[in-house]
Amino acid sequence: MARVRTGVRASSAVLAAVLAASVLAGCSSTGGKRAEERAQQAAAQGRAAVDTPEWTVAMVTHSGSGDTFWDIVQSGAKQAAVKDNIKFLYANSDEGQQQAQLVQSYIDKKVDGLIVTLAKPDAMKAVVEKAVKAGIPVITVNSGAAESASFGALSHIGQDETIAGEAVGDELDKRGKKKALCVIHEQGNVGHEQRCAGAKKTFDGQLQNLYVDGTNMPDVQASIEAKLQTDKSIDAVVTLGAPFADAAVKAKQSAGSEAEIDTFDLNAKVASSLTSGALGFAVDQQPYLQGYEAVDLLWLYRYNADVLGGGRPVLTGPQIITEKDAGALAAYTKRGTR
Repeated sequence: MARVRTGVRASSAVLAAVLAASVLAGCSSTGGKRAEERAQQAAAQGRAAVDTPEWTVAMVTHSGSGDTFWDIVQSGAKQAAVKDNIKFLYANSDEGQQQAQLVQSYIDKKVDGLIVTLAKPDAMKAVVEKAVKAGIPVITVNSGAAESASFGALSHIGQDETIAGEAVGDELDKRGKKKALCVIHEQGNVGHEQRCAGAKKTFDGQLQNLYVDGTNMPDVQASIEAKLQTDKSIDAVVTLGAPFADAAVKAKQSAGSEAEIDTFDLNAKVASSLTSGALGFAVDQQPYLQGYEAVDLLWLYRYNADVLGGGRPVLTGPQIITEKDAGALAAYTKRGTR
């Protein structure tokens, strides 16, 4: 049932692209085709495909340093910004209060739109409401689906973390797993807790959370290794981000464990590891789409007062990726769009 809901809502994200194309296309089928071709050519040449004023959009995320996931989000946002004649700004901090301060700095600069994540919603509530009160449209991405509307955001784009976790639990059951470890690399991140809780809900076996310091990869590896050494009955390890999957694979090897390593998120390394069998499956939430649609929706809102979602999240995932899927996605992961 979760997959049906995901498909329905994910179609809303596709609608955004259709709306953008329809604005540019004109009435006749011939004129529409030509307009679309001109838009594609402009984007390929790094030129705007629209003649609207240059608006400034800032994105502020909870990303720590070195997280390739957010490189992919930015890739999508930057591509949409070129198309939409938007000046794109980016800042990040994995500390909630500092993230809020960064948002405040963009409010002071009077940007035309804001994209924020709500991994630590309590720290972000006041500043998001302040932006809305100042007349700056806000879209939330990736985390904070439950809080987005109540904080005044126009829409939320991402995956429902509980549904994504439930999909993981179902997949572990299909693979006959009995005891799993869910590795949480950022304490206080509500989305991470929801993922592990969702997996625990649908998994017929036992699932235990393991908290690690995601800013210290050697510590991540050592913590997983120690757990696998002391409990040989663990037959699955689920990491919550692509960079941590590789650490889990190394920990498995050092511990002499037979546990399957699975992960949330997709990048070139994960695609390669799926193909080689080092990883069992990955949960893709399409970060490129999150960045692209957030910028595009802010352009649509300023140009045409368009809003998607109807107060509910526009879902970009989850999609379970396995060895049979990885080959077809490899080219996209290498160019940084999946």
